[in-house]
Amino acid sequence: MELVLAAGLWLDGSAAWADVVSELERLGHRAVPLTLPGQGDGNAAATLDDQLAAVLSAVDSAAEKPVVVGHSAACTLAWLAADARPDRVARVVLIGGFPTADGQPYADFFEIRDGVMAFPGWGPFEGPDIVDLDGAARDRLAAAAIPVPAGVANGVVRYGEERRFDVPVTLICPEFSPAQAREWIAGGELAAAKHLELVDIDSGHWPMVTRPAELARLLV
Repeated sequence: MELVLAAGLWLDGSAAWADVVSELERLGHRAVPLTLPGQGDGNAAATLDDQLAAVLSAVDSAAEKPVVVGHSAACTLAWLAADARPDRVARVVLIGGFPTADGQPYADFFEIRDGVMAFPGWGPFEGPDIVDLDGAARDRLAAAAIPVPAGVANGVVRYGEERRFDVPVTLICPEFSPAQAREWIAGGELAAAKHLELVDIDSGHWPMVTRPAELARLLV
C-alpha cells in the first residue's frame, strides 16, 4: 500500500510524519510525506493551488492508487485531491479535522501579518488538543513551525466533482470522539460521503507525534 501524507499548518513533511513513516515502512508499506509549498521549501508566495498541485503530483506519481492522508487543516487538501482525482485515490484518511466547505477560506484561523500566518503559540490549543504533548514535544514542534503564506491560509476552497463522495473516507478522531464527529458532520461536506468510517484514537491533536505506532497501525 502507498500512502501520501499531507501535514496540517506550520509543519513540513519531516517534522510531522517522521515517526509514522518509519513505522509504516517497518510494516511493509510505502509512505510519501509531503513538504507542502510554503511550509518548508522557502516559498513565501505559495498558494492553496500550489499545495494542492503538490498533493496531486504525488497521487499521479504513485505506482498504484494511493491512500491520501490529511492532518488537521490538510484534511481539506486530502478531500480536494479526491475531488480532483476520484478515480486515482483509493481512500482518504482525515486525522483530527474536516474538509472546509466550498467557497470558504482554507484556514484563516489566525491573524495574517507581513503576508504570513505564524504559529500562535500553544495558548489557543490549551485543553484536549495538547493534553498528551509534553514540554519537550511542544518545544520541538514550536521550533519546527513555519509561518503559512497568506495565499494558502486565505485560499478559497472549490469543489467540482460529485464523484468525490464515492471515495471511501476514514475519519480518525483524536481530541474528539466519534460521537462528536457525527454531530459535526451532519450538514457538512462529509454528510454526502457514501463510505464513511469513524475510528477513535486516544490522543490529542497531534497523534503522529504522541502515538505514531498506533496511528500507523490504524492507517494500515
